[in-house]
Amino acid sequence: MKNLVQWLYSTGIILLLTACNENVLVFGDWKIVCQSETNSIHIRKGSQPVCGNLYASYRLGDRLISSGDYSSRKYAVSQVSDLHGSGKVFTVTCQDDDLPTLRQSFFVYPEKDYILTEFTLEARDGEISVNYMAPVCIDSLEFVWNTGNSRALFIPFDNDCWIRYKSHQLIFDRLTAYEVTAVFDNISRKGLVLGSVEHDRWKSAVTMTGNGGNGLSSIVCYGGVADSLTRDSKPHGALSGKTVKSPKIMFGVFNDWRNGMEVYGEVNAAVAPPRAWNKAVPFGWNSWGVLQFKLTYQKAMEVSDYFKNHLQANGFLNPDKKVYIGLDSGWNSFSEEELKSFVQKCRENGQIAGIYWTPFTDWGKNPEATVHDAEQYKYKDIYVYTNGKPQLLDGAYAIDPTHPAVEMRMKKTADLFRRCGFEYVKMDFMTHGAMEGDRWHCPDIKTGIQAYNYGLQLLNRYFDDMYINFSIAPLFPAHYAQSRRIACDAWNKIKDTEYTMNALSYGWWLNKVYSYNDADHTVLRDATEGENRARVTSSVITGLYIVGDDFSEGGDHEAKERAKKYLTNPLINAIAVGKSFRPLEGDGEKSENQFVRTDDSSAYYVYFNYTDVSVEISIPLDRIGGNAVHKTEALDLWNNRKIDIKTKITVPEKDVLVIRL
Repeated sequence: MKNLVQWLYSTGIILLLTACNENVLVFGDWKIVCQSETNSIHIRKGSQPVCGNLYASYRLGDRLISSGDYSSRKYAVSQVSDLHGSGKVFTVTCQDDDLPTLRQSFFVYPEKDYILTEFTLEARDGEISVNYMAPVCIDSLEFVWNTGNSRALFIPFDNDCWIRYKSHQLIFDRLTAYEVTAVFDNISRKGLVLGSVEHDRWKSAVTMTGNGGNGLSSIVCYGGVADSLTRDSKPHGALSGKTVKSPKIMFGVFNDWRNGMEVYGEVNAAVAPPRAWNKAVPFGWNSWGVLQFKLTYQKAMEVSDYFKNHLQANGFLNPDKKVYIGLDSGWNSFSEEELKSFVQKCRENGQIAGIYWTPFTDWGKNPEATVHDAEQYKYKDIYVYTNGKPQLLDGAYAIDPTHPAVEMRMKKTADLFRRCGFEYVKMDFMTHGAMEGDRWHCPDIKTGIQAYNYGLQLLNRYFDDMYINFSIAPLFPAHYAQSRRIACDAWNKIKDTEYTMNALSYGWWLNKVYSYNDADHTVLRDATEGENRARVTSSVITGLYIVGDDFSEGGDHEAKERAKKYLTNPLINAIAVGKSFRPLEGDGEKSENQFVRTDDSSAYYVYFNYTDVSVEISIPLDRIGGNAVHKTEALDLWNNRKIDIKTKITVPEKDVLVIRL
């Protein structure tokens, strides 16, 4: 019998009922054991125990109910062939006379380093209503490889209010990450990645509880989070029906947590494919960097000419030989004829014109005012109310994405942009559209993220032929925009570079769900040359390459000279292909300062010195791995000089080193 089990383990799938009341699914490297006596699930991957006592839970009224509370359960295995591959589904059906039927499913793919899990609730009579469903609750953790540097990632819900990512030592009492987290050992890099891969109805989170030492006592991944960091002031909305489904959760164990985060992005992209884009990464300019509300028609025209004459001619061009010139907030001082003239100027200069909009906000905050482009309504008709009051965030009231006035505004705004010839739109303050509310105009909408998806579907319909860049926005859903700002606003100083690199450190993987990450506009004025190099590098290794100084005739002369010097370096611009670099380590106090990217022929290594003093470093070739281990020489891309990487290298204060091995 033992030999038969081992053979089945290595070749396929079995569902066994053993003498000790265990039901076992073995498929590929995965083994799921359901213990009937304890009503718990244990998971192994290969020879590695991953977790014990995994269960599902939900809130019904004031009661928190778990799958272990049920009196009976049945087990079944079926085939699955879906977006993730071919595999098996192991389903545990839990029943009890006083509770809705709970069906917990595990999707197992033999070649994958992850499984997917979800559960449904089916009412015995009528309908049920729930606003909290947790497919993964674990009380016994066996996957933390404790070598003294175990970590857990805080991932923010959005990028508003200068929020930061963070890699935490496992010494906290409680930590909540939004949508996804990684728990890993930074020395071996082995880790667990856990997060939601569906973002249409639930806001999801992962809450971890420390064990008082350097480990975790529990971890819960659930749909139904609503708190100050999701920008909410009331609980998550409740989903109702005869049957209600949880978000689907990815549960993966990886030899390198960085690979796991990238796989998590790929799984999300399989569920909701990224918005199509078959052109090169945008290079260009945005007016909010320095001009801001001093933007005028004349200055915009002069900026276009400056790029044509001084930057494009010297190599500041994307691989398609194009530059994007974008008007940010303040463009509404232009007449329609001026907007058309600006677009024409851009076209004559070999450029693509961009513009800006905030679809889910009322900046006037006057409830009695008439809605612009929907004159039959007043703003008080279209707010998302909480406890009967409008919701204020970032100085604007949130408006209901499902209200007909929003669609009317979208259609008219898109028509204006299209008439004028704009091809790129920066969409800002998107989080307003995802806030929980008392109700929405569309009665089928019950949660903030449902309302947000509704609004984004409209946006996709009316701006379907334009490049969409989200600015302030939730991480997910991601498939309505080609790019998203990876952090909040950043300008010219080394602190701005460090803040942006904090987001790249633990959010680089988002380029799996967006075509590109966006490091925000790079500003050069009023900073040292080292700070200029560092800030330009932060754009180049993140994704979009957008600058923001005042290049009009009255703009800062030194900034223009710096732009000619630092925006036209051919070796640096050659690596600006929109592919995010990833962190070398995962234990930075604030941000990582080492980043790498490898391709078929080269490896690139970046070291940021965020401090006020120069540092001497040794290139960690063994941590970079691959062919880098055997290299002895590299090219310093900022200075176009060869360096011996077997010796220590000095990186000046507030500066950066970029080398190609």
